[in-house]
Amino acid sequence: MTFEAYEAVVDESGHEARGRERQALSLGIDRLERIQRGPFHIEEQVESLLYVRRLWTIFIEDLSHPENGLPDQLRADIISIGLWVVREADRVRDEKSSDVMQLIEINRLIRDAL
Repeated sequence: MTFEAYEAVVDESGHEARGRERQALSLGIDRLERIQRGPFHIEEQVESLLYVRRLWTIFIEDLSHPENGLPDQLRADIISIGLWVVREADRVRDEKSSDVMQLIEINRLIRDAL
C-alpha cells in the first residue's frame, strides 16, 4: 500500500467516524427535544439523559487518550464542554434544573461543527 493510499484510508475512516459521531449526537438531540416538548414519562427522561451522559463520557475518554490526533487545546476545550454536559444532564435528571434547551443547543453546536 502506498503512503497516499494509506492516507486516503485514514481520511476516509476519520470522515466515517465523524459521521457516526454526528449521528449519535443527533439521536441525543432528538431525545432531549422530546423531553423539552413534553409530556414525557419519567423513564423516557432518565433514559434520554443517560444516553447523552454516556455519549459524552465516551467522547471524553476518547479525547483523553494520548493517541487522539486533535490538538491539545482543542481536546481540552471539548473535554470541558463534555464535563459540563455530563454535569448538566445529571442536574436535570436530579431535578435540580429543568432547562434542557442549553443541552440541546450545545449538542447541536458540536454536531454541526463535525
